[in-house]
Parts: sequence; structure tokens; C-alpha cells
Amino acid sequence: MTDHVEATFDGQDAAETDVARRTVLKLTGTGIAALGVGAFITSGPASAQSQVNLENKWDKTFPKSGKVYHRKVTFKNRYGITLAADLYQPKNVSGKLPAIAISGPFGAVKEQSSGLYAQTMAENGFVTVAFDPSYTGESSGEPRNLASPDINTEDFSAAVDFLGLQANVDRNRIGAIGICGFSGMVLTAATSDSRIKAVATVSMYDMSRSMSRSYKDSYTLEQRHKVIDYLSQQRWADAKSGKPSLGYHEVPFDEHGNIVKGQRVLPDTLPADPNPVLASFFDYYRTARGFHPRGINSTTAWTATTPVSFFSFPMYANIEMISPRPVLLVAGENAHSRYYSEDVYTAASEPKTLLLVPNADHVDLYDQMDKIPFDKLTAFFDQHLA
Repeated sequence: MTDHVEATFDGQDAAETDVARRTVLKLTGTGIAALGVGAFITSGPASAQSQVNLENKWDKTFPKSGKVYHRKVTFKNRYGITLAADLYQPKNVSGKLPAIAISGPFGAVKEQSSGLYAQTMAENGFVTVAFDPSYTGESSGEPRNLASPDINTEDFSAAVDFLGLQANVDRNRIGAIGICGFSGMVLTAATSDSRIKAVATVSMYDMSRSMSRSYKDSYTLEQRHKVIDYLSQQRWADAKSGKPSLGYHEVPFDEHGNIVKGQRVLPDTLPADPNPVLASFFDYYRTARGFHPRGINSTTAWTATTPVSFFSFPMYANIEMISPRPVLLVAGENAHSRYYSEDVYTAASEPKTLLLVPNADHVDLYDQMDKIPFDKLTAFFDQHLA
């Protein structure tokens, strides 16, 4: 066990339980809990054993697999931010194994889609880690609900740091998966981190492009200037109040050309005749299907000024640097976001593969086991992490 790892495997023995008790107490005494690591604290005084029980409680939006070991872990990124993660390992497998770092979607937590991917890929023979990005979920960082193209890219490399220190991981066989808005981050990480030997994206969203140019690059130049002016003025408002306001990370305009403001990514209820894309996101994040109280998309919104750095930080600008390492781009045939994967496929160097999943939309690939091509993902990483 490295000094990064906090807590132990489910089903641990008495000696391991003692380690877990001491590491959980260590966490609750460091201030990490105050930064949102809710799984490590209780609402009032509690015994060490009850804290361990809380630590091991299954808190995911998907069923627990009996084929893998699971534990909660923490590790730090290059900026000193403590990332909270779930580590999954296949049972009854020995030796040095390939590993995969996983995160996304944008505004989700590790208990949602990325955890499902991590658990399933662990069932298929990989050591996997699904992590909460900096400033979100159980990870540390202030202010909360902040996204950064730079820091969130670094988060992937920090996950690779962590995986490479595990005794049962072959550090020369590490890959990465980015889901939805973290696809851009994982591609960017791979352009500058050669330890990522193979990279896959699922339901890709390029958040830099989306925030700075809107859906299908539909912002006019005038609208782009309006968004920048809005964000610039919002900085003064935040500086005056001493705390960041919440807002839409993809800034919309109404029919009169005015910026629309709001403090929730998704509404409490759908309108009578909702946009199909809105309805699909709502069906995942706001219903029992995928709701999680720590998920930004389920309960709240990003900081209003989150788009600022995305305007100036184009993702995967050096995508040719990934080659000769392979890229797999997975998208739903009917996904509104499909064009992101297609454009990256055009820009990327070989070896590259674009996989369109029949009869699937963007959100289907978050959790629909009959549509997510886990067989293709497994074959891709088996081949390229051999």
C-alpha cells in the first residue's frame, strides 16, 4: 500500500480494517472533509468503526459487482489538490496488470458513469480508477464547482501517477478513458503525457469549443463578445461579494439576443414540450436512473466564470502528438454531439478509430449496458496495452 492510498478493499481482514480506521481518521483530521469529502464524515460524533462502515457503504448509481475488489482512495495532482477516487481490481487475477484512468462526464461524479465504466473494465481484467475532478465531488479544491481545462487535464496525469505506483500495475500498460466533456481533457493529457499508451473517448464533448463557440459553432462574433463582456463583469461582481456566483457554463441567448442566466444546469421539472437533448440529460441526472447528490448536473451549476479559461485554452491543440499511440472515439449514431468525435477523428493522426454505436444517443452511452460497446473498449485496450 502506498502512502497515497486511504482506506482498504471491501471484504478486508482485521488487520486491514485497522489500517482503514486509522486512515479514515487521518482524513477527517486534515480538513479534506470540509472541502466536500462527505463519505468520510458523519452528521455528528461517531466511532472510528462507524466511519469505516460509512467509508465502505456502496454509494454508486449502479449495482455493485461481485467480480471486482473496490476501495476508495485519494491522491494529489501536480497542483497539490487531493483527488478522491474509486479503485477497482479484478478478483482472482495475479501478476502485473494493465490499468485505465477514467473520468467524466462534465458535471458528473465518480459514482455515476465513470464508476460504471471503471467497474466494468475491471471485470474485464484491468485495474481501473474513476476519479472526481478537482473542485468537484469528494475531491478537494476551492472554490467548489469550478472547472479548469488545465487542472482537469492534469487530473488525468495525476491518476496515471497513482496507478503507476500500485504494486500490481504494469506502469508501461496504462490507458485512459474520457467520457463526455472530459474527452477533451483526456486527449489533451495524452498529447503531453507519453505514459498514456492508449486513449479512448465516449460521447465526446469539446468543452473549450462548446463554451467559446456554442453548439455547432453557432455563436456569431457579436455573441462571443457579449459572452466575454458578461464574464468580465461577473468577475467584478464575484470580487465584490467575496464568493463566486453560479451560472451556465454554456451561455445561452434568448430570442431577443440577450444572455440567459441561471443557477442550475438542469431544471427541477421539464417544460411541457422539452428539447429532446434537454430531456435526455434530465432523464439521467435528475431521476433515479443517474441522480447523485454530489453531482453538479444533478443538483446545482458550475461557477459562472468557469468559461473564462476555456475561451483561451483550446483542447487537444497538439493532437498529432498522441501518434503513434492509438485513439478510439466512441459516439452514438444519433448523438447530438457526434460531430465532436468526427472532427477529432479527422484531425487526429493514425492509428485512430471512430466507432458509431447504432441507435444510441449521447446519454445512452453513460449507462445503457446494452449499448455501451464494452467488448470493443476491452479489445482496444487489450491490443494496445499488451
